[in-house]
Parts: sequence; C-alpha cells; structure tokens
Amino acid sequence: MHQFKKLVEKAAKKPGGNVDGLKSSEVDPRVVFHYGIPSGSTMFAYDSIQKILAISTKDGQIKLFGKDNTQALLESNEISPSKFLQFMKNRGILLNATSKNHLEVWDIDEKLLSHVHVCKGEITSFTVMQHSLFIYIGYSDGNISVLKLDEEPFHIVQMKYTIPLSASHGNVTEVSGDNAVLHILPQPTAESKRVVIIFRDGLISLWDIRESKSIFTTGGNMLQVQYHEAKKVTSACWACPFGSKVVVGYSNGEIFIWSIPSTANPSTEASNHGSQNVPICKLNLGYKTEKNPIASLKWAYADGKASRLYVMGASNSVSVNLLQVVLLNEHTESRTIKLGLHLPEACIDMEIISSSEQSKHKQDCLLLLGISGHVYAYDDCLIEKYLLQCQSRSPPSLPKELMLKMPFVDSSITIAKFMTDDQCTISPADEDYIVMGRNIPPLLPSETKQKDGIQLNSAHFSGFLKIKNLYITGHSDGAINFWDLSCPFLIPVFSLKQQSEDDFSLSGIALTALYFDGKSQLLVSGDQSGMVRIFKFKPEPYATGSFMSLPGSIKKGNNHIIHSVKLIKINGSVLSMNISCSSRHLAVGSEQGYVSVIDIEGPTLLYQNHIASEICTGVISVQFQTCVLHGFEKNVLVIGTKDSSVLTLDSETGNMLTTSRVQPKKPSKALFMQILDGQDSNAPDLSKRNSLDDAIPKQLVLLCSEKAVYVYSLTHIVQGVKKVHYKKKFQTSSCCWASTFYSSSDVNGLILLFTCGKIQIRSLPELSLIKETSIRGFTNSTLKPNSLSNISICTSREGELVMVNSDQEIFVISVLFQKENFRLLDTVGHIYRKDLIVSQEGPVVHKERKKGIFSSVIKDFTGSKAKPLPEVETEDATESIKELYTIFLTANFPSDTENRDNLVKDEDDIDLDIDDIDLGDLGERPKEQNMLAALNKQKLASIQAIKGLTGKLKQLKVKNPKGSTKEEQQDEKGGAVDQIKKKYGFSLSGESSAAKMAESKLHDNLRKLQGINSRATEMQDTAKSFSSMAEQVLRTEQHRQS
Repeated sequence: MHQFKKLVEKAAKKPGGNVDGLKSSEVDPRVVFHYGIPSGSTMFAYDSIQKILAISTKDGQIKLFGKDNTQALLESNEISPSKFLQFMKNRGILLNATSKNHLEVWDIDEKLLSHVHVCKGEITSFTVMQHSLFIYIGYSDGNISVLKLDEEPFHIVQMKYTIPLSASHGNVTEVSGDNAVLHILPQPTAESKRVVIIFRDGLISLWDIRESKSIFTTGGNMLQVQYHEAKKVTSACWACPFGSKVVVGYSNGEIFIWSIPSTANPSTEASNHGSQNVPICKLNLGYKTEKNPIASLKWAYADGKASRLYVMGASNSVSVNLLQVVLLNEHTESRTIKLGLHLPEACIDMEIISSSEQSKHKQDCLLLLGISGHVYAYDDCLIEKYLLQCQSRSPPSLPKELMLKMPFVDSSITIAKFMTDDQCTISPADEDYIVMGRNIPPLLPSETKQKDGIQLNSAHFSGFLKIKNLYITGHSDGAINFWDLSCPFLIPVFSLKQQSEDDFSLSGIALTALYFDGKSQLLVSGDQSGMVRIFKFKPEPYATGSFMSLPGSIKKGNNHIIHSVKLIKINGSVLSMNISCSSRHLAVGSEQGYVSVIDIEGPTLLYQNHIASEICTGVISVQFQTCVLHGFEKNVLVIGTKDSSVLTLDSETGNMLTTSRVQPKKPSKALFMQILDGQDSNAPDLSKRNSLDDAIPKQLVLLCSEKAVYVYSLTHIVQGVKKVHYKKKFQTSSCCWASTFYSSSDVNGLILLFTCGKIQIRSLPELSLIKETSIRGFTNSTLKPNSLSNISICTSREGELVMVNSDQEIFVISVLFQKENFRLLDTVGHIYRKDLIVSQEGPVVHKERKKGIFSSVIKDFTGSKAKPLPEVETEDATESIKELYTIFLTANFPSDTENRDNLVKDEDDIDLDIDDIDLGDLGERPKEQNMLAALNKQKLASIQAIKGLTGKLKQLKVKNPKGSTKEEQQDEKGGAVDQIKKKYGFSLSGESSAAKMAESKLHDNLRKLQGINSRATEMQDTAKSFSSMAEQVLRTEQHRQS
C-alpha cells in the first residue's frame, strides 16, 4: 500500500497532470512594451530627416526613438551585436550589419525584419548611398561589392558591379598584408560618380564609378616609410561639403587631413596632386603622445568659422582626454582651438541629433554612448559657443553633460507596487491619454517642448478610482510617487513627500517597503532607518486642483487628499509589511531580524520579537493567517526569513508556537513567501486510507529561494514538522525574484525570474513547468552587502510585471494569454511618419557664395591665403540613380563577379536547362551591347571615310594649306564617339569590350553545359537504380508465385 501511494503521488506531480490547474494555453509571457534606453547599448544611428534615433545592443536588440515620445523595440532571432547600423533616410528602412556578417533589413514602419542577407566574407565597412537604394559593402580581403534594396517586399539584391582590390588598391605586389576596406565615402556633391576608398594600411583611393578605375591615390605604404612607423587607419570622415578634404585617424593617435580631387574633371586635378603624398594638415590633440588610437571621427559643418571635428579615442585607454572637439578653420594649424569633454566613463560611440528644421528654437545635441550603456548629452550650441569665445576676455562656462534617464523624477526607484483594476470603467479616454503623453518630458533632450508654461501639474487629481493601472514607487530620497501606467509611459498622478503632519520636506532616506490598500485608503511606507509612516487618505472624490510638481518640492496643498500621517520607529531597515484584515494590526519585518506588530490607530507597538539566525538575519515576509490545529482555529503570524526558515508566532501575543523551524538542509537566500489557500485538486484523496497527516492540506506555504522552491503544509510549520510536499531545485541559474499570480479562472500560478533573464511559469502547488521564455537585455547581478538593488520589480495580481532598471529603462511584461491591460501601444510605437514632407529631395548642393562657402576648410592649411573654390558639381538625383542602376547591373570585372557569385549562390539550387544557353545573338540584345554596336559601326564608318579621303587630302595638302585643319576636324569627329561613350560610362575600347563580353558569354555557356551534363549523369544513375529495383521486385514476385 505504501508503494502504491508513492506511485499515485508521483503521477500527480507530472506536468500537465492537473486537469483543473493552470494550463499552458492560458499563459503567454511576453514583453508588452519597453521604455527608455536599453542596457548594453553599443551603437547609434540617426535619420536626420525623420528625426529617428536607433540604439543597438550587444544582444541583438535595436531601440528606436521618434518624435513626440514614440518608441519601439526591435528584436531579431539572432543574438548578435551590430558591426554597422545605418538608416536609409526617410525611407523607413534600418540596415543592421551584425558580427556574424548578416545584413538585416528592418521595416521600421511595420517593426518587422523583412530580409536577412548573408555576406560571404568579413564585413569591415558599410555605407548606404543616400538618395538611392544602393549599399557599398567592404570586406577584409579589400574587395567591395554593391547591393541594392528592392522594395515590396524589402529584400537585398546583389549587383554585378564590383570594386576588386587589384583595381582600387594598385598592383597586387604592392598590397600590404592588411588591406581591409575600412571606409567607403561617396563624394558629397558627386556621390553617383566617385567614391573614396580608405584601406586599413593607409592608402586612400578615389574611384570613378563610371570608368571603373582608380583616378587618384595617396597615403599608403609611402606614408609608412616617410614617418618610420607602422600605423593603421582606424577612423575617417569628410571635412568639407564638396568632398575635397578627408580626415583620417590612425592607430598611433595621429590625425591627418588629406586633399581629394573634387572637380568635375577629376583626372586633371588628380594629375596636379599625384606627386603629393603628404597630408595638408596634421592635428596634434595629444592622442599620439599616449598612443591612443582614434576610434571615431565626426565632422559638423557650420557657416563661417564654426565647423567642428569631434574626435573620440579608444575606450580601452586610460587617457583623460578621450573626447575632444576642435575647430577647423584657417587658423587650425597655427592655433588649435579645442575643447576636452570629460565624462565619468569612456565612450564607444557618438551622434549629433537635432530638433525640427522648421523650429525657431533649433536645438542640436551631441549624444555620447558610455561603455556602461549610459547615454550622455551635451548642448552642441554651447560647445560651438565655447569654441568661438573661449579666447575672448569673457569666455563662457564649460558645457556640462547630462546623463539621459527617465525624465520623471530626480531620484532612483528603490521599491514599487503595481495594482490593476479590471472593473474600472471611468478611466480617461484614449484622446485624453494622448494629450497627457505629449506633455510628458521627452527622453531625448532635442525633443524638449518649446511651449512655455507646460508643467507636469497641469492635470487634476480627483482620486484613485479612475486609474485602471496604478503604479506606486518609493524613491531613494524618501519620496512616494503615484503613476497611471495604463499607457506605455508613466503619467504622473500624485506625489507624496511630506514626512509628518507638519514636515513637508524630503527625508533623504531611501524607502525599502510599501503597502497600499485602496479599499481602506491606507498607505504605509518603511525606510532604511526603520521609520514607518502610516498615511490615511480622505474619501474620494477629492477636490480637483493642482496636485503635484515633479520635479520640485511639494506644496502644502495635500490637505484635500491626506487625512493624517503617523510615525513609528522600529529596529533595522524595513523589509516587509502586512496588515491583518480582521484586527487591522500592522506587522513589520526588519533587516536585523525583528518582527514588530503595531496598532495603526495609535500607532502603538503591541509587541516586538527578534528572530535570531546563524546564517543571516532579515525577515522577508510576514503574513497573518488563521489555521486549523487539532480541530480549533488559531490566528498565527507566518514569518519567512532570509536564511530560508519558516516559523509561526501567535499573532495576538507574539509568542513562538514551537521552538523548531522548518528549513532546508542546504539553505540559500530566500526571496519570496506566500500562503496558498485551497485544496490541491490534483492530489489523490488519501485521507480515507491513511492518517490526516498524509493528506494534502488545504493551507500550503510557498517558499522560494535563489536555489530552489518548496511547498510546505501550514499545519506542519505550526507544529515545527519539516515535510516538503513539493520541491524544485534550480540547476543552471539562480533565481532573483518570484511572485504568484491568478489566471482568468482564478487559478494560482508562480512566476520565477532568473539572473540570466529567463522567466518560468509554474503551476501551483505541484510546481510543474508550464512555459519558459527569456527577457533579452535583462541581467541582475549579485548585490553587495547593505546596498540597494538597481533593479525594481513588482507584479499585479494578474501577472503583469513592471521592471525598472537604474532609472534608465522599464520593461512591462504580461504573463496571461491575450490579457490586454494597456492602451495606445500602436500609437506610441508609431515611429515612422509616411506623411512627412521633405523640402529638398536629392543630395544637398552647396552653392558658391561671394565670400566663399566653408572657407575655413577650403583655405590652405599651410598658409593664410585662400585657394580658389573648387568647381562644384551638380547632378540630377533621379537621372543619376537611373544611370547607376544601369552601371551596377553590368559586370565591370566579369571574372571577379563570377567568382563572387559562385560563393553567394548554391549551384545545387540552380535549375539548369538547355534552353538557358545562348548560342547566338538571336534575340533582343542588352542595351549596352546595342549602344556599343551602334557606336562601333559609327566609328568604323568614320574610319572608312577618313581612309577614302586620305589620298585626296594628300593631293590637296600642298595646294591648300588649310588641309591640316580639315584633317584635325575629321579627327575631332572620330573623337566625338569616344566622348559619347565616356558620357554614358562605357569603355573607350569598344572592340576589346565586345571581345571580353563574348569571352564571358562563352565561359558562362560552358559552365551551364557542364552543369547540364552533371545533372544528366545524375538522372541516368537514378534511372539505373530504379531499373535494378524493378527487376529485383519482378524476380521476387515470380519466385513467390512459383
């Protein structure tokens, strides 16, 4: 019989065995929304037209920030950090090149991953050609490929046009061992014609897209020899609106400015610069002295003398001058004006964001991303002002940084409570929430509201009954704030800062415990010093009026809300609180192990009991309960301690009911304790066959620690009997938080949160695993002794989790399936504005001014005289893109293109057919071939005409001295063909190009024939196999019949 009982109990504990318990179809743990800056941030990207900021994280998340407090979180299946992150501006597309060399295409309007392109090589540079859909990808082997983004649906297409290392860098014998492409910079006013390629070894090459050749080179190996040291390129950017100056940072801390040809006739200018292999300027900012590599360069253009270069050193350096801003003007070489920005930590990225272009109060901000993931902001206008006036008689003050955090309060959240009310039917409409959301201070400083008089106390607080989702936070300075969390942002409701009846100032002591009872209008707070404050509210509705001021001091205007404030002091920091529903007594547990029971009407301390511990003191939970013991009801106070002990006191006298405690053999830090009422419906009814002690009791106690979770009988705990009914140990990761919740069918469930971000949903009381998922971006480290956690976690009765991380980000997680307790999720997540009207389409062309635009950079850095302004090219964006598409469709280096295509494509997936082989020019020819044929015929006709006239010209040469002039005119006619070819981007040697095309076609046909032959052989082998099998079946059948 004993063995039978064990088998029945074991079967009852199996997952899914509880028919009436929590079902997997009822739960769906998921992140409902995320607010703030994600932890582990690593990289910025910015769409200056849509005003969208993207921040990628080390675990593959991308957070988007748009106008009017809109935010969205993107997550791909791959947990991989970003190498490069860039917008296709004003197109609703974000491109993310990951460390696995995958190129993700994000549709930010739909917030979906549209396509993933796998690159067959290590990506070392990534550039989006703005005003088009083309992308340059540079690889570690020095080659560059061109991609195109096709729309509807968005996906990446590989172009045939390539820029091989042998053509862009020079002879292969001259290529150094490290020839990775680090930067690809299209020239600003001629991005469809030329692009600057910067290799890691220092060589800078100007590539003509139409001519498919390098027309200018500088730097490189000769630079290494000249300065007698090996150095590598680490960063680069333009320093001129025309693309005539490029700034390059090196691994040894040097910063050079190089001159690049930028005229409409680059070959002429290139010949003038060809012998110059030295930079036109060298910036000495102290990085070379400390051997600190230049990690990032960013240039900001401004009229006059205010153009600036932002320089960031490597984050692994111990230098104090990691970030500097320097003016670029005619005095740069003789007098360097710079500003050092000293942050609390090293930086890994920077970005300049701006407010609306139409705003009269345009505000630019310099954002800096710290190595810890925090974001700092500087007012860029103040930086410019300081650089221009720092050497005047009255220099301005140094700009100060601002660390971005949730713009609600000045102090950290140390404790929180979250309550939801499904019965609330008088909450504000969606339109009202939208208006309130617009008045909330933005997270990004560039979005600061310009309206005067907008404050957070513009609403009117009439009571808690209108709030469906009430979020209460206790802070490190002693303040208590009430928020409406019905939407994906915190709407301030009421702030409580008074400490007593007459003291309305902040205590400055962190709150550690909160208890709120909405029905009885009672709020109790406890802080680190052991002070307990009991607030009683007046009956609702309250008189409407100005209810709060955040941030700032509270006015003595809470008399219409607060009825009374009572104080009482206990021993030790307050950890837990609870109120008896029958006696209205308040139980308080402290860090030092004291349990105090207080009559809140006095308040009067009824009794105090110290719970000693050999491992660690601290009372994490106190709960009043009535239990049945030997047929009699007994009011007890159940106590859970940090050392995983559970014991009971007589709730009226405070006496211990037994000297024995219930504790695991290997205790660990306890996190949560809860009394579970009700009979386990899955438990077998053994009470008829065995003693009462063998039956599953109605009252159970759940205790969760870092290493395991236990379910005990309350009766056994009262008696001091250690008997575990259910138990689950955690093997791989430690638990950091736990709580219970109720499903729609009023069935208990358990939420377990682990330090690695994993969430488990388990049934109660049998602890069967129902669902498991992970919260990407969440980590919880072990706390130091006597320190407060940076992470605040609380949950509602229905299982909505609110997790606040260091005032930087908020996770809101729902556990129940299709439980929608939040509003305006789509509205707040609407980042991309399709109806945005852009005043200027196409590339920005800087027109020449009388005084000379950007003279600070155009002037020669080696002298004070200004050089003539370069000839600025203009191009029709639409026509240029059409021409580029035609060029990029053609393989400019057929052999290189075929090799790369063979790497990208899987030949097994190619369906070969004999009809695919082009045996002749029977059909329609490509446009380029038709044009070439026409041009070649025209050229041959011109040659024949010239040959026919040669004899006549010789006879007339003596008689007519102007004959030479006519001959020159004929030569000019013949040369006109070459000019036409050059205009349309074709090679001048038409015959050789046609031969190359024919040779390429033959190779292609040969490859297809080989593929067909291989496929035919395979089909023949398969046919033989089938024939052999048929013969074997026939012989078997004949043998059976015989």
